[in-house]
Amino acid sequence: MNFWMRRLRAALPWLLVAVLSSGTVLLVLLPAAWITPVFTKASGGHVNLVDPAGSLWHGSATLMLAAGSDTSAATLLPGRIEWHTAFWPLFTGRVRMTMLQSEAMPDPITVDATGRGSTVSQGTIAVPASLLSGLGAPFNTLDLQGDVRLAWSDWRSFGKQSFGQLTVTLTDASSRVSLVKPLGSYRVVVQAEGDSSTIDLSTLKGPLTLNGHGVLGGAATSFNGTASAAPEQRDNLAGLLNLLGRPSGPDTVTLTFAH
Repeated sequence: MNFWMRRLRAALPWLLVAVLSSGTVLLVLLPAAWITPVFTKASGGHVNLVDPAGSLWHGSATLMLAAGSDTSAATLLPGRIEWHTAFWPLFTGRVRMTMLQSEAMPDPITVDATGRGSTVSQGTIAVPASLLSGLGAPFNTLDLQGDVRLAWSDWRSFGKQSFGQLTVTLTDASSRVSLVKPLGSYRVVVQAEGDSSTIDLSTLKGPLTLNGHGVLGGAATSFNGTASAAPEQRDNLAGLLNLLGRPSGPDTVTLTFAH
């Protein structure tokens, strides 16, 4: 063994330490912006983290939600969403993050992702009613106001398939096109079942009754339901009912959508 080989053999352990140390430092210093595009891509643009600060391990961002496919109609939530990322699961190819939104989310949630899919633990969050305008007509015309809360079960995604339940509760809703305030309180339940989902609309209380059922899928989307007015609000709600659908009976219109 010549002189240079002996020197190289003696220095090799130190080189390995230097490489590992540099890699660890780079890993620790990964900026928060590194993770934000992952959420946009995984959610199809519905969940976006903007104005990130901090690092991959402990950072924060503003949460921007888009209800429909038009991301230009996304809604910024007040406050910041903060996260902590576990270090050791990364060595098994898993990203595990604990997230909490400071003003709208009462309890933290866990995001667990691998190359095969991801799971978001159950949780709830309060969102502005303006988020519903992103769904397009008739929501953008109605300009609904009220308290909106999203609640979901463990939500699992594998490629384009999703499994879980999302419940949207709109309490004491009102609209700029109606003088009746409030119109009522409503619940929408979306059940994701792989390539397709079902949607059920029901009324909790109020003079405007909304009910319906639909199917959301890649090939076709359809919804059928009814809207009706309480007798004592018949005249006041006539204009709103005409805006929602076609007359199908006394104080009742049909709600239909197909794509």
